Amino acid sequence: MQLAHAGKAEGYIIAPDPALARLTRAVDGHDAHGAPVVTQVVEERPLTIFLNGQEIVTAMTIGDYPDYLALGFLRNQGMLAHDEAVTGIDYDEELETVVVRTDRPTNHEEKLKKKTRTSGCAVGTVFGDMMEGLEGVQMPQVPVRVSWLYTLAHVINRTPSLYLEAGAIHGTVLCHEDRPLVYMEDVGRHNAVDKVAGWMAATGTGPEDKILYTTGRLTSEMVIKTALMGIPVLVSRSGFTAWGVEIAQSVGLTLIGRMRGERFTCLSGNANLVRDTAKAEAADGA
Repeated sequence: MQLAHAGKAEGYIIAPDPALARLTRAVDGHDAHGAPVVTQVVEERPLTIFLNGQEIVTAMTIGDYPDYLALGFLRNQGMLAHDEAVTGIDYDEELETVVVRTDRPTNHEEKLKKKTRTSGCAVGTVFGDMMEGLEGVQMPQVPVRVSWLYTLAHVINRTPSLYLEAGAIHGTVLCHEDRPLVYMEDVGRHNAVDKVAGWMAATGTGPEDKILYTTGRLTSEMVIKTALMGIPVLVSRSGFTAWGVEIAQSVGLTLIGRMRGERFTCLSGNANLVRDTAKAEAADGA
């Protein structure tokens, strides 16, 4: 398996590397007063994912971590079982393809017929039977200290990133308690989540005690993917959709949004929050 470049931000296993030249491009423009400016813009390029000999999907992506993106996408779409042995991942930068190989034949022709266009940026696509994978799913009820959330928001929002460098991008961060571990970015938030899922699969990292932090909206797609990954807590600085909230409540996922500084809204799993800061205790008793 090809292992891609890892960022250097302190404390992270993987973090964004905004200095990577191929991820952004300098473009000449003009500011509001007509003065010339040079602006960094995010690159996006197609990546076609194959499972063995079958073409599955072409995703628009910034092009980093193609191995993790492909592996995570296939896992999150239910095309790769958790016990399925991956024998190799081959990435061809020139052909813009990545091939995931398994030790037994696969055929997902029927699944490929059932596609649902999502609300994800860069026109996300999921397969229509993803909801079926939630049948009987109940997330572990894990205590979450509010102080962890405040620390995570503080650290993540100050981490050097493509978002701070060029904007037009989403981030997803896998966290344990108050420590961010793996920070992935992409033009679509679904891609960033899939990269995290791919890293977890490749490294054998368990989900049961993790928190997933995203900069994007808490939509049904985000909630479904988080639940299928087995991560019990989903946090965002953005807002919610009604269906996303309903799904989170039905599977027992702790769902926290509108995270700004030391403020947030919890719409599912409030009983799991441990309000261990003075501000949080005051708010809880108000």
